[in-house]
Amino acid sequence: MTERSIFTRILDGDIPGEILAETDRLFALRDIAPQAPVHLLVIPKTSEFRDVTELAAGDPALLSELIAFATRLAQEHTDDGDFRLVFNTGANAGQTVFHVHAHVLAGGLNEKSVGA
Repeated sequence: MTERSIFTRILDGDIPGEILAETDRLFALRDIAPQAPVHLLVIPKTSEFRDVTELAAGDPALLSELIAFATRLAQEHTDDGDFRLVFNTGANAGQTVFHVHAHVLAGGLNEKSVGA
């Protein structure tokens, strides 16, 4: 059996975490190590996909929903609605949690790389 990701454990209530918003298939959290004044994570509830390439190949409709959800969150959490959407794909690209998720960054971005 594969170990559940930290995101699944938060969603299941096994680890504390403030879910900011959710739909039937997605949820959002604040990043615990923010790289910008607004740094949210948008996460599918399914752990079936390790990264965005698997998600795009396996469920493009869910990827589209994720982007629309990220856009809505950016509009709610920023003054101007501008944001950067980042997917890290693979350990050498900074991915540390292998449950696909997007980083929504806004409000005075810095030059640090975005991990997780």
